[in-house]
Amino acid sequence: MQVITIVSAVFGARCSVLVDDDGSCVVIDAGAGITDDVLAVVEERQLSPAAVLATHGHVDHTWDAGPLSHALDVPVVLHAADEYRLADPFGTLGLLGTSGRPAHDPSGPLAQAIAATGIDPSSYVAPRRVEPFGAVGDVRSADTVLELGALRVVARHAPGHTEGSTLYLVGPLAFTGDVLFAGSIGRTDLPGGDDATMQRTLREVVTTLPPETVVVPGHGPTSDIATELVHNPYLARL
Repeated sequence: MQVITIVSAVFGARCSVLVDDDGSCVVIDAGAGITDDVLAVVEERQLSPAAVLATHGHVDHTWDAGPLSHALDVPVVLHAADEYRLADPFGTLGLLGTSGRPAHDPSGPLAQAIAATGIDPSSYVAPRRVEPFGAVGDVRSADTVLELGALRVVARHAPGHTEGSTLYLVGPLAFTGDVLFAGSIGRTDLPGGDDATMQRTLREVVTTLPPETVVVPGHGPTSDIATELVHNPYLARL
């Protein structure tokens, strides 16, 4: 099993191509501008894509989910509680996006950040094929096992950053999105975020992972749970 990392120019969001030994693969977090690079990897290595997964519905992790899923002819998979965000990439982010304005209003900070990379903020295309799991309204839902090609991915609901934030667990790897970073955690002050829920996720989901688990976050360097339990101040104070 191999992880190929492609970093988006928008907020440095990490896109991971998880490749199994037989060539099956999934794409995790299709940030802005990564489609061509992912397609090049798939073609060069003759991979068999099974899905585009999203750890959560924030647009810096889903901007290219629509065009990439169309190009690969695979579904976009994410927790049902975040599916609504795919239809309104900026408006669902409150002050960071364009709260109260049309979905493609280019005046919000996030749209401006996207425009600064040379991407037209009005070019967003929502995925046409979405396969959500879990249930809207669940504070913490049961694990969902996703059989994707030869890959067995455990989707573990981890709300707090957003309602549908999810850890994707594959063998020794945990793709944590914006729940857990090396030395930090995701913010909870955006719409759908909740600090009390995040604290519960950290206690009941994150700290219960095996210490040797490799943390592959949505931004920044990789880490492992053993290191985070000692050095991450947000875990140390639980």
